[in-house]
Order: sequence, then C-alpha cells, then structure tokens
Amino acid sequence: MEGAAVVSARRSPPVPEYNVSTSTLAFDQHFTMTAKGILLLAEIMCGMLVWILVGGTEYFHLSALCWVMFIAILCWVLTVGLFIIYLTGAHNRIPRVPWRTLSLCLNCSATALYLVTALVDALSVTQAIRGRHNYNCWAASAFFAFLTTLCYAGSSYQSYRAWKTTEEEQ
Repeated sequence: MEGAAVVSARRSPPVPEYNVSTSTLAFDQHFTMTAKGILLLAEIMCGMLVWILVGGTEYFHLSALCWVMFIAILCWVLTVGLFIIYLTGAHNRIPRVPWRTLSLCLNCSATALYLVTALVDALSVTQAIRGRHNYNCWAASAFFAFLTTLCYAGSSYQSYRAWKTTEEEQ
C-alpha cells in the first residue's frame, strides 16, 4: 500500500487534451518517382507552358488558337485533378470508381485532342509575323503541345497496360 501511495505522489500533472484530427488522405511520396507520376508531372508542366505561351499573346483574334487554349486548359485542369487523386491515395479509398478505366479514357482522349491541338497550333504560327512576340510564343507553344501529346501518349500506354492486367485478373 505504501508503494502505491508513493507512485501516485510522483505522477506528473495531466497533460491537457487537444482536439487533434488526422486526415484520411495520405501523401504518397513515392508516387512522383513512378512512371505514371513522372508522366503526369510532365503533362502538367508542358501543358501549362502551352496555355501560358498562347495566353500571353493576342490569341483571341484567331479562333483556332481559342481552340488551343480551351483544350490546353481543360486537359491541364483534368490532369492536375487526376494527379492530386493519385498523390493523395484517394483512388484507393474510393474503390467503386474504375480508376484504371477512367485514367485510360482520359489519357487516350487527351492524346487525340492534344494531337489535333498541336497541329492547329503549329499551323497557326504562320498567321504571325516572323520574329515578333506572337510568332515566338506560338512557335514555342506548338513545340510544347507536341511534347505534351507525347507525354499523354506515354500515359495512355501505361494506362492501357494497367487496364489490361486488371482485365486479365478478372
């Protein structure tokens, strides 16, 4: 009994409790080192360069470049959203969504749309005067549009392989 009294006398004062909540979404550090993560980052960076380079000019005088801006921003926003979903692991927490099929459809659609966009962008360069600001920006955006198309094509291939292995397992 005396030992119990001594232990309770030495006890430290209670620590105040704080209302600390934990997030259910986790940050996957290693995702950005995978082929899928690298391709998504490349799509985001190159796609952003496309719409920044076109958006910094007087593109609204050519309806073809309005198409380029629309597709570049649409694909960029969808890709950023998909990147965040994969980076936070939300795709693992929502198993009812067929993420591999969704990723395949998004990447294949973006590849086709970006190929048309890159061609339109490249053909629109001739509308500008060589050596001027619009010409240089449109030429650079056409280059990055083709580079973005290649990134989406690589992602489409990766998505197809992942989708095919899922189909074979079932």
